[in-house]
Amino acid sequence: MLEIIFQSIDDAKKFQYYIQTQLGPSHLNSDNILLIEDQYIGKVKIDNSQSVIETAAKEAFFQFLIKIKLNDWFRFILKEQFHYDDEEEQQQILDIMQSILEGNRVELASLIDGLNMNRELQDAIDQMFRDHLSFSFESFVRFRMRPFMDQLEKYVEISIDEYKMEQEYQMFIQTLREFLMGRDAKINHLHLLLDDGVTFFDEQFYEIKRMELVRMIDRKLISNHPVYVDSVTIAPLLSIAPTTIFLYSDDCEQPLVRTICNIFEERVVKLPISSFYQRKGSFSYYSDKENSPIDKP
Repeated sequence: MLEIIFQSIDDAKKFQYYIQTQLGPSHLNSDNILLIEDQYIGKVKIDNSQSVIETAAKEAFFQFLIKIKLNDWFRFILKEQFHYDDEEEQQQILDIMQSILEGNRVELASLIDGLNMNRELQDAIDQMFRDHLSFSFESFVRFRMRPFMDQLEKYVEISIDEYKMEQEYQMFIQTLREFLMGRDAKINHLHLLLDDGVTFFDEQFYEIKRMELVRMIDRKLISNHPVYVDSVTIAPLLSIAPTTIFLYSDDCEQPLVRTICNIFEERVVKLPISSFYQRKGSFSYYSDKENSPIDKP
């Protein structure tokens, strides 16, 4: 039988659980998988004479590493090498790492070359199961996983950089919210069209030309935040301080839309571009009708 020795009984129990999950209910009380507790040490014995059990054990070991130990290793690196002791900060950075691993942050994953985490782990597991009938989990991590652990640092470094950028962004957004508070609206209801550029319209759907927008910008805003404030869109919006922004866009996930929504929050009403032309056409129709001499007594 194959024997894997854990210095933590809790780890041994979790690994055994993953094996049983892989094999299904029929093996719950089977002698093919045994958990032996010896004081602080846990041993899992596996009958590797049956290929189905050995395959399940390898997959269970892989799942145990990915779902249980990976976060432990990441936390260790964060604390020991980068001195992040606060658990809340650690969790926020771990969330970023997890999103990279799940393929949700392609732009960040592209910064990490040459690491296929799943393949690296599976190759190490296959070799360990093939070469040894008994091995210590801690020795496996210390020796077989050393190159892999070095690679994990790249994930940590990139995630920390992203975390810092997100913190700076949130501080920036909060500063602009504070600038907005208490300002009187120069235009109550503003229409903002994001279609082949950004175009401002007033309450009557008349376009506000670029030169007029420039005259509206509060110079203190630019002088206090010269690097971060977009003078084309964000600075005019903050200076006008509308009570409602009707934002027309067919891509509400684009960064500019997210930034406007984060700053102006409940003031923003998101609508598709088609709504702009419908609303503008309806407004023009009723406006022309009201001004028509035929309709007047």
